[in-house]
Amino acid sequence: MENIALIESFSEFKDDKLIDRVTLMAILEDVFRNALKKKYGSDDNFDIIINPDKGDMEIWRNRVVVADGEVEDENSEISLSEARKIEPDFEVGEDVSEEVKLIQLGRRAILALRQNLISKIHEHDNTNLYKQFKDLIGDIYTAEVHHVRPKAVILVDDEGNEIVLPKEKQIPSDFFRKGDNVRGIIESVELKGNKPQILMSRTSEKFLEKLFEQEIPEVFDGLITVKKVVRIPGEKAKVAVDSYDDRIDPVGACVGMKGSRIHGIVRELGNENIDVINYTTNTQLYITRALSPAKVSSVKIDEDKKTAEVFLKLEEVSKAIGRGGHNIKLAGLLTGYELDVIREGNIAEEEDDVELTEFSDEIDGWVIEEFAKIGLDTARSVLKQDVADLVRRTDLEEETILDVMRILKNEFEE
Repeated sequence: MENIALIESFSEFKDDKLIDRVTLMAILEDVFRNALKKKYGSDDNFDIIINPDKGDMEIWRNRVVVADGEVEDENSEISLSEARKIEPDFEVGEDVSEEVKLIQLGRRAILALRQNLISKIHEHDNTNLYKQFKDLIGDIYTAEVHHVRPKAVILVDDEGNEIVLPKEKQIPSDFFRKGDNVRGIIESVELKGNKPQILMSRTSEKFLEKLFEQEIPEVFDGLITVKKVVRIPGEKAKVAVDSYDDRIDPVGACVGMKGSRIHGIVRELGNENIDVINYTTNTQLYITRALSPAKVSSVKIDEDKKTAEVFLKLEEVSKAIGRGGHNIKLAGLLTGYELDVIREGNIAEEEDDVELTEFSDEIDGWVIEEFAKIGLDTARSVLKQDVADLVRRTDLEEETILDVMRILKNEFEE
């Protein structure tokens, strides 16, 4: 195989892999020098000239002329008689440059050259891909579903790069089909062997924070700062926002008229309920805001233990705790305090109240558990609720709730 034919073959990689000329030349020279080292023991006395525009290359071997019989290193020295076969007027001590054709390296060496080139180009691609996505960690990225596996969705971006969205990084309500566009953040890039594995996440707090940046201009421009995000993916999230400009209402700007701005974010996250609250350095006020929509009567803080007793009227307790305990859990994560709910109310009523567990012979345990999930663990706390509201906040049917209320009313009427 002639030099030009081999280079033309190698140059195909430049178009396929979109490698720039300088990089291609560097890779080619490195590959050829490795081949020369294997053949001659050293590449120090070789010049490699590559012309990718013409698709040609030249290899020149430089040796010093020595007297016949005095050649000690055949790679760097040439006898006078051999030198005069190249040019008849060479003398001892002169330098001889002789072109080396690739065919002189041998067929097996040429095949090895091609394999080595492929390996080097893949290595170059993987290194560039690793660096590219390392810089994108924490940023939102969009890719298309290539295929869906039980434990992960495999995505492909516009450049054909593979991105993995593991099952545990998907929102519980996520459902994808081949061809769907998926948004998430690049969470990590790991090298598996020589190949980078790019992982995406839709459950990260950072994803929600970045969605605020994308969807709300004031956040993007830095007029509003997202101080902290906590979330139970697909269920509920709390976002604390602040503004250094007193003329801007950070909560109003983020939510928009009738929720217009935040609606797109909620839809992206599978209808995740998002509470946006004003950040403050006043711990008591911060805890009070974090427990929204409940109205807090007062807060008693223990700074050493990082705990807080939150006093609420009976009718506010279930709102503070929230469905499945999500509201109080997220409020604690947002503020950094362990929150303990203390009920306020009519003392006579409280003394007269009865724990729901006392009705276990008449009410099924799983029904009692449903009420407990939203902070209702006594008879009077249930009786004070609106039936339609209970249907919305629990997994109980209206008929079941009415039946429970009838049982509880009978207790106090007796």
